[in-house]
Amino acid sequence: MSNSCFIIAEAGVNHNGEMETAFELAQAALDAGADAVKYQLFIPEALVLDGTPTADYQQRNTGQQSQLQLLQRLALHSEQHAQVKQYCEHIGIQYMCSPFDNNSADYLCNVLQLDTIKIGSGELSNGPMLLQIAQSGKNTVLSTGMSTVADIRCALNILAHGYSRPKSENPLPYTQLLATPPDLSILRNKVVLLHCTTEYPCPETSVNLLAMRDLAQQFELPVGLSDHSEGILASTSAVSLGACVIEKHFTLDKNQNGPDHCASLNPAEFSALVKGIRSVERMLGNGVKQPDPVELQNKKVVRKHIVAACDIKQGELFTEHNLTCKRTPSGISPFSFWELLGKPAGKDYAINEEIRF
Repeated sequence: MSNSCFIIAEAGVNHNGEMETAFELAQAALDAGADAVKYQLFIPEALVLDGTPTADYQQRNTGQQSQLQLLQRLALHSEQHAQVKQYCEHIGIQYMCSPFDNNSADYLCNVLQLDTIKIGSGELSNGPMLLQIAQSGKNTVLSTGMSTVADIRCALNILAHGYSRPKSENPLPYTQLLATPPDLSILRNKVVLLHCTTEYPCPETSVNLLAMRDLAQQFELPVGLSDHSEGILASTSAVSLGACVIEKHFTLDKNQNGPDHCASLNPAEFSALVKGIRSVERMLGNGVKQPDPVELQNKKVVRKHIVAACDIKQGELFTEHNLTCKRTPSGISPFSFWELLGKPAGKDYAINEEIRF
């Protein structure tokens, strides 16, 4: 990833299980200026047990009561993802994907050979899958929705263990694994943590952008935001707080039937998001407080200099009464006002004439 914020268009399951829509989402994400478009790979029967209800927001947005039936309707199988990846490479946008079971993770790591795996908030506690991904050596972007600091530390322990031990070696028992502090020197170049509030849409009062600072201080890792709030303000604000990755749900049509469409940005809104983020990046500058070149011309006409408050004869002592400060094109800075007091004038000065040493 470059020094600029990496922007992920989270297509997720907003393709509604249709390949053509998956392709259209990739093209629209590219056109909007996203760096990557991200999908979700899962085997419904490996992800959820029959009888598990949908989340409240999923029921509101789809009317579907069964989580398994909903996921079966939305899934693209692994070979379809291979085609989507190929299409993304063809048009020039990075394909990303989140796995939700071990077989899907294996496919993304070893068949599609992705460089980076995005781990969703729901999988943060999926220790076996975290270990599997880390042992593959892939970079990880880890969303932390619904997680405590202790949860995140456990996940990082597992990732650090996986990165540090080849897959051919026997892993440590999990009790020992979780007790081992993560090796930040390993994680720093491999893991990005995304602050996230897992609600769709997320209320403004629950966004908690300052939690990114807490994550950065706690774990000394790069941080970003997986933004589920409405609009683009949270994401653009997060960049000003140091977010190096922004992930935002993306759809072709917010009125489609599906769990995430209404909490997603349409192409025009996502384009505005990208432009907003790039504007914030330009506004952040280099972090060094110094006069900018665009200011220097104005400085000549708005900064004051020391002038005679009245006529002053040569040899007359400068005082608080015969000196004042006014805007002039040049002269002595008012910072030197007290240095002049008590010194004799070297020449005659007319009222409002610039004083010279």
